[in-house]
Amino acid sequence: MTTRIADIIIPDSKLALEAAELLREHGDSLLWNHSHRVYLFGALQGEQAQWKYDAELLYISALFHDLGLTKTYSSPDKRFEVDGANAARSFLQQHGVPDDAVRLVWDAIALHTTIGVAQYKEPEVALIYSGVGYDVMGENYEGISEEVREQVVAAFPRGDFKNKILHAFLEGFRHKPETTFGNIKADVCELLLPGYKRTSFCDCVLHSPWKE
Repeated sequence: MTTRIADIIIPDSKLALEAAELLREHGDSLLWNHSHRVYLFGALQGEQAQWKYDAELLYISALFHDLGLTKTYSSPDKRFEVDGANAARSFLQQHGVPDDAVRLVWDAIALHTTIGVAQYKEPEVALIYSGVGYDVMGENYEGISEEVREQVVAAFPRGDFKNKILHAFLEGFRHKPETTFGNIKADVCELLLPGYKRTSFCDCVLHSPWKE
């Protein structure tokens, strides 16, 4: 039977189910529930805005958006968002998905923490960004009714999400904190990683090898 939550259908195509299995295998309940809430909150905002979007691509983007935090997909030197995007690209290419769709999913995942950019791109990219912002920081919180929020959370519980997700972020890039330079995840390192000192862009400019 088709799963419908808060009047949003969760895609159940072969491609979508295989992507979900990857998250089940390599993620945990925290990422599973969060990724589904991201899809649902993103789709709900898309419906409100009357945007046309590809639900399957949006769902797959949501499933992969934090997979770069897991040991299986984490690289030694790339941002976790890029690791997740690369994993999704490889998965989709192996299934013969057209290049334009692959690029769209890659952008949605790679840019999902990029404030001031992602929301101005294609609907799938903007809605992953909005879904993440809604679930993690409560952005546009009142834009979705309490009744609908409760339906989503009943299906995919938060379970002390506020505290657990920050530690999950850190564990995903503890071995490569330098990849948080210039992005919001440096805040996580500053809060939770002992001895961490964020790189200063101003220092990079003032101490560059240029003479003037």
